[in-house]
Amino acid sequence: MDQPAINPTIDKVNKGLKRRYRAERRFRIFGATAILSALCFLFLLFFSIVSSGYKAFQKTFIQIDVFFDPAEFTNENLATANFPGLIKASLRSMFPEVTSRSDKKDLYYLVSPGASFQLINLVKNNTSLIGQTKQIWVPANDDVDMLLKGNIDRSRPEDERRVNDNQLTWLDKLSRDGKIKKTFNTTFFKSGDSREPELAGIWGATCGSFYTLLITLSLSFPIGIAAAVYLEEFAPKNRWTDIIEVNINNLAAVPSIVYGLLGLAVFINFFGMPRSTPVVGGLVLTLITLPVIIIASRASLKSVPPSIREAALGIGASKMQTVNHHVLPLALPGMLTGTIIGMARALGETAPLLMVGMVAFIVDIPHGITDPATVLPVQIYLWSDSPERAFVEKTSAAIMVLLVFLFLMNGAAVFLRKRFEIKW
Repeated sequence: MDQPAINPTIDKVNKGLKRRYRAERRFRIFGATAILSALCFLFLLFFSIVSSGYKAFQKTFIQIDVFFDPAEFTNENLATANFPGLIKASLRSMFPEVTSRSDKKDLYYLVSPGASFQLINLVKNNTSLIGQTKQIWVPANDDVDMLLKGNIDRSRPEDERRVNDNQLTWLDKLSRDGKIKKTFNTTFFKSGDSREPELAGIWGATCGSFYTLLITLSLSFPIGIAAAVYLEEFAPKNRWTDIIEVNINNLAAVPSIVYGLLGLAVFINFFGMPRSTPVVGGLVLTLITLPVIIIASRASLKSVPPSIREAALGIGASKMQTVNHHVLPLALPGMLTGTIIGMARALGETAPLLMVGMVAFIVDIPHGITDPATVLPVQIYLWSDSPERAFVEKTSAAIMVLLVFLFLMNGAAVFLRKRFEIKW
């Protein structure tokens, strides 16, 4: 019996299908590999940041017995008393065998210079301490803190570490006596910047970021929404509006440092506004976020069906009433999402703020938009350039805090989009 003839067309189609299926499988493998690689690199990034920074949320304290000698408080101004001398006297009483000048210097090095400010506040709040001896927990020096956190290898030769053998002996004695403890580092969240790593905190930079973003939001949101509504609902379609739209799209891709140069030339050099203030930083960040907000808002307005506008106009509403009472409320969730994303970008900007002087070393906490201030990304930049080992973990800890803020802002944008999104 004769075999049925093979259709060459079917055979050719089957071969092509097999080739396409193989290509599709390869594409899926390549895509999955790319996603897996990206996740691995992201995990390594987060792991390196967390592993370097989680120890910054702990701080080492040393307990000393301070005698508030009345002879030191003869002046009406209590702050003029020799508080560092009181701390040194307390350390000498704890280690009476330390007699040489060099050993005393090493002994005094165990305690942070900020301990004297702690004593000042204690005496100001309770003057009855004068003439008494009180046990006080004072912050340890940053090198001592690094040693007790395991960041300094005590087994290395003495000339290769910042804590010598005598200091190790004294610290071991303090540890045996229960005079060393590690607690949650509230200073990191409550204080401003400092030259001493153990005294440095992010509260000043956090306040600066808040005031800067407040200026940015106050200007970029109303201006961006108004521009988007005009371009999408009222502007005539001609050459000029096309040029404006192209420029807005191009401005969204301009490097941020260009905006910093613009702010330096216009706001500071031309208008004479003060450097390193949230008001100038907010104006610069407004220029950066405006294109993002306008583009997102226009996309949200386009998503509103034309039938909504036609129905409103059909019952006698004016163009302005149609936009205000029908189109804008329906598009507002998408506008808010775009605004939050733009603000999240502004929170992470560093380069434009460096150009307007917000890289200055600011110790005081800003209390307004015209006070000298810095922001969290710039604070991270400053700490990363510091030579002390303790600033390395503070840099990573500040990055963790900044990432938490960014995650919260982007999470809020996702929530608003899912919660209020209307599908037509």
